[in-house]
This record gives sequence, C-alpha cells and structure tokens, in this order.
Amino acid sequence: MSSTPHPPGWRERLYVVVFHTDTPAGRRFDELLLLAIGASLLVVMLDSIAAVNRLYGVPLTVLEWGFTALFAAEYLLRLYCSPRPLRYAFSFYGLIDLLAVLPGILALVYADAQYLLIVRVLRMLRVFRVLKLTPYLTQANFLLVALRGSRQKIIVFLLTVSTLVTVFGTLMYVIEGPAHGFSSIPTSIYWAVVTLTTVGFGDITPKTPLGQGLATLIMITGYSIIAVPTGIFTAELASAMRTGGGDGPLLHDCPSCAKPRHEAGASFCSRCGNPLFPRRGGD
Repeated sequence: MSSTPHPPGWRERLYVVVFHTDTPAGRRFDELLLLAIGASLLVVMLDSIAAVNRLYGVPLTVLEWGFTALFAAEYLLRLYCSPRPLRYAFSFYGLIDLLAVLPGILALVYADAQYLLIVRVLRMLRVFRVLKLTPYLTQANFLLVALRGSRQKIIVFLLTVSTLVTVFGTLMYVIEGPAHGFSSIPTSIYWAVVTLTTVGFGDITPKTPLGQGLATLIMITGYSIIAVPTGIFTAELASAMRTGGGDGPLLHDCPSCAKPRHEAGASFCSRCGNPLFPRRGGD
C-alpha cells in the first residue's frame, strides 16, 4: 500500500511565505518588509530633527506606533508558524525581530524613551534577513568564503599592527611626555593608531624634533601597510569566484523538521523526506 504525502497545512504554507526567501511569495514578503524597515528608519531620523518634530511630531508618532504594531504582528506570526518557536526566539534574527518592537513596548512604561532610539535603529539589522533573497545569495556566499579564507591572515595582520602601535605609542610617550599632550601610554597608543591609519585628527601633535621624526616614520609605515588587508581579501575573493564558492548550500529550513541547510537545487529534505517547497492546491 503506497502512502501519498499529505498536502501542507495552513501553518506550513505560512512558514514557507514568512521564512523562505527562494519562493515568489517569500520574496514578495521580504521585499515589503524591506520597505517597511526603510520607512520606519526614515520616521526615526525625521523625528530627531527639532524643526520637523515641532511641525509633524504627532503624525510621526502615529506612524511609529503603526510600524511598531506591524513588526509586533510579524514577530508573533513568525513564532506561530515556526516549527521550533523557542529556537527562533533565541536565534540572532529572532532577537533582532524582538528588538524591533521592544522600544514601543517600553515606551508604554517610560514616558521619555528618547534613549531607546538606538534600539529602534537596530531594525536596520533586519536587512540582513532580506539580503538572503535569491539574487543576493550567491554573491553573499562569495564574500563569506573570502572572509573565511582570509581570516587567519587578517588576524596575523591585526596582531602585527597592534604590536607596532603599542611600541610606537610607548616610544612617543617617552620622547614627548605629558608636557606635550602625551599624558599616558594609552593616550600615546591612541595617537599612534590615528597616525598609522593616516587619519590624523591633530588633537595631539609631537613638538620635539625626535618626536616629529618618529611621527614621520609612523606615517610612512601606515602608507606601506594600509593596503595589506584589502589585498588579502581581494585575493581570497578572486579565488572564491574562480572556484565557484557561491554555489554552497541553501540557507532555508525544512518546514517539517527545521533542518537548516540543504544542497542547491534540492526539492526534498535530506532528513525527513518532506518537500522543501510545498505545492499549492491544484498544481
């Protein structure tokens, strides 16, 4: 007796729309979500301008409450249709989704919630969810492969630079001293970092000829090493693109067992055998 797979229920179909970015419905859902995130950030920025706040404070507040209600409904919807709600709630994206609505909830308790602006701006992090859309997935995998390949080289480079700025900062502290603004070794290391990276704020400057000579050496060293991490990453990125590093596993979950990764082009889950993309009725 052959068993036919039962058609997906409402919750599974909703899961595909809300969590999958490689279906037409999921793509449209994330595109609308991206527009809502951008509009909510625009409201936050406009509300921080005093002249705009005086003229349009009430409409901006109403819009902010509307976006908060929208994101709260979306968060509850994700909890409802997720096969493992707790796993989603404590995941990176789940915590970011919670932070998108948390300021509005806290504003009910605290009248002055201006300090929560930074939390509201964290909604921008939700763009990373939208960047999992199919057109961006391959390019994002190229970058991830290049970052993983260059990680050890970058760490060695940063350790070398950290050693250099510590040595240069200590030398400058000994040469110039507190009388010329180099009041401590950490302050001198800060100056060395600013100088080595060719930023040059000018808040602390050497006054003695020996200190100016050391500053010149640090500047030349900065120009010599500033392009090293860029070259390392570029080489790894070119290697990843030659070897097809973007054809990695797809980053969507199975709607039945929530297995997180599947091979590119897979139609059925390798763990439970259920379809990754439930068919609609009549297909």
